[in-house]
Amino acid sequence: MTMKVYLAKPRGFCAGVNRAIEIVNRALEKYGAPVYVRHEVVHNKSVVAELRGKGVVFVDEVEDVPSGALIIFSAHGVAKQVQRDAVQRDLQVFDATCPLVSKVHQEVIRFAHQQRETILIGHAGHPEVEGTLGQSEGTENRVYLVEKEDDVYRLSVRDPEHLSYVTQTTLSVDDTRLIVDTLKQRFPNIKGPRRDDICYATQNRQDAVKVLAEKCELILVVGSKNSSNSNRLQELAERLGSEAYLIDDASGIDPGWLRDPLNIGVTSGASAPEFQVQQVVDRLVDLGADFQSELDGVTELMEFSLPRELRT
Repeated sequence: MTMKVYLAKPRGFCAGVNRAIEIVNRALEKYGAPVYVRHEVVHNKSVVAELRGKGVVFVDEVEDVPSGALIIFSAHGVAKQVQRDAVQRDLQVFDATCPLVSKVHQEVIRFAHQQRETILIGHAGHPEVEGTLGQSEGTENRVYLVEKEDDVYRLSVRDPEHLSYVTQTTLSVDDTRLIVDTLKQRFPNIKGPRRDDICYATQNRQDAVKVLAEKCELILVVGSKNSSNSNRLQELAERLGSEAYLIDDASGIDPGWLRDPLNIGVTSGASAPEFQVQQVVDRLVDLGADFQSELDGVTELMEFSLPRELRT
């Protein structure tokens, strides 16, 4: 017996992350540095560091950008006020918001036009949540944030008969289902989105972890600490009975986690580059493990188009 390493499929970059990074790189090629990006374009330290080295300047707010400069909104989306601020500063804007996040924004707007208040299931302080909360500006229909089932019971709304709900795209599929069920029990007439808001990549990666957990006692999730979908993968692995750790890269591996025999599963969040996964596998091999295989899983073919100005 020995230590064996298995890879999850799918893992790593999703279509929305690929699109956001490509928008930044093409803007650099076409317009030159500096290119300003509001917040981290995706939640990954190495990606952000690489782009910063190319001349990208990451800013917290639009007012940190010189008037008339080029700014890119991150994959997580922004509130309507941020868009207005960019117009007022005469900024050239490229919007790298993931189209699946934009879909949630449109749902909030549509529900507001139907005179419905909206309940957003998500994590307070996350950039995607802040952007979604900011979509109801200019209407009387509030967006309420709930993070867990208990929040549903404490919620006070204007009209329980005219409610809707949407979700952050990177949540735990199982946890979100429980919260939605609780919402429907308390507000029987609540109206949800036409399709689930949790994105295909989040769901696929969580399903892949479930496959890993059937085989592996230890699961390593490659991703940054501020990556919501990466944290959900670690939590899911632990809930399924595996020992699990979220690591930025191979340097985060603690040899004390390893023992013989042991099956080790490796996966990565939707904003973690594949080279980091390979470095983790290489480090495990150096520590005495044998790489076995990539497990069967979904092959993702989704692609999102770039802004017209950056396609050539």
